Amino acid sequence: MTDAAAVTDPRPPPRWRRRPLRNLPPEVAVLSAVAFSVALGFGIVAPAIPLFAKHFGVSNADASAVVSAFALMRLLTAPFAGRLVNRVGERIVMATGIGIVGVSSLLAGFSGSFGQLVVLRGAGGMGSAMFTVSAYSLLLRVVSADQRGRAAGAFQAGFLFGGVTGPAFGGKLASWSLRAPFFIYAATLLLAGTVATVYLARAQLNRREEAAGTDHVPVPFLAALRSTAYRAALINNFATGWAIVGVRSALVPLFVAKVLHERPDWTGYGIFVSSVVQAALLAPVARRVDGSGRRPFLRAGAALGVAGCVVLAYSHSLPPYLFAMALFGAATAMLSTSASAVVGDVIGGRGGTAIAGFQMSADAGQTVGPVVAGSLSDRYSYTTAFLASAGVSAVALVAALLMPETRRKTPPPEPPAGSEDEAEA
Repeated sequence: MTDAAAVTDPRPPPRWRRRPLRNLPPEVAVLSAVAFSVALGFGIVAPAIPLFAKHFGVSNADASAVVSAFALMRLLTAPFAGRLVNRVGERIVMATGIGIVGVSSLLAGFSGSFGQLVVLRGAGGMGSAMFTVSAYSLLLRVVSADQRGRAAGAFQAGFLFGGVTGPAFGGKLASWSLRAPFFIYAATLLLAGTVATVYLARAQLNRREEAAGTDHVPVPFLAALRSTAYRAALINNFATGWAIVGVRSALVPLFVAKVLHERPDWTGYGIFVSSVVQAALLAPVARRVDGSGRRPFLRAGAALGVAGCVVLAYSHSLPPYLFAMALFGAATAMLSTSASAVVGDVIGGRGGTAIAGFQMSADAGQTVGPVVAGSLSDRYSYTTAFLASAGVSAVALVAALLMPETRRKTPPPEPPAGSEDEAEA
């Protein structure tokens, strides 16, 4: 090879490298828009939920039970949602799930008692599990193996931007009326369900599936569980739910107030820093996950999760606290894209129950993490609680270190007839 050939390649770079999100199937854009609508509505209603519960004269613990009822029903109904996806298809389960959350939220706005509110939020958790499992299953079904990281990144971006935008409106709505956010949430969900039903037609999905080379036979959970890579994805998703999502949401606000002695505003600023870093890294990380492999970014994300917990454990002022939040944002960007791509690689794109198991691992982390970390902070210290969370992320890092790479390398194109390579051969 000549020096000129080594320096200059006349061929244009692949289109996906120049425009990493432009060549994804249109269903990815639809699913990302639906994710944005769902997260936007949830962000709007989230600030009002505990305040509305207190409106019925209950204790703080009872008010928290409204949030727990939603999360618990998500966790319990995810296996059912996975089997339902395998039986009737993603599109029907998704529209039904969004409809359940929408209707239950509308009725929750009319709740006349605390018991009605708890039951209706629990029903919303069931619908949420149906939506999440079916949406991820559909996302992995319509994209090819070299698009899974970018597709997961686009889907996560929809959730991220919706989740950041929603609370800005939710707080103002809640100050005006504690019932209004539930009605707005219902409206955004019903709109999202209509979009999903209209644009995700079954015939189009079948064509996308055929073009992507997705396996037609779903891979069950127990079959996927035999894969070391799938187990690593589960453990990392559990650690993300525990340390990055659960503990950050439940324990960090108390840490800011009691240890840093700062105003509650700084909790929001920290989450904002985390979200900005995550948003900035999602697209480039997703591109590299498809181009370079899943394992390096799963490892890097787990390592950043460990580092974020350790830095937070020894934070006594705002700069290290904000730095820890930035580390959490970077870790989330890497883990959310790489772990989803690993699951897609293992199941070949189809597998409702396997995706349900993946989602359940995060829900389990979000359920257990805040309780354990909160107990450790009460009995010992916040440092102990955050270091325990670092230990969970360290286990996830070990799992990522031991897993094989799941991305299949695309064979290089054959040289044209009469090329120098053929002549040398």
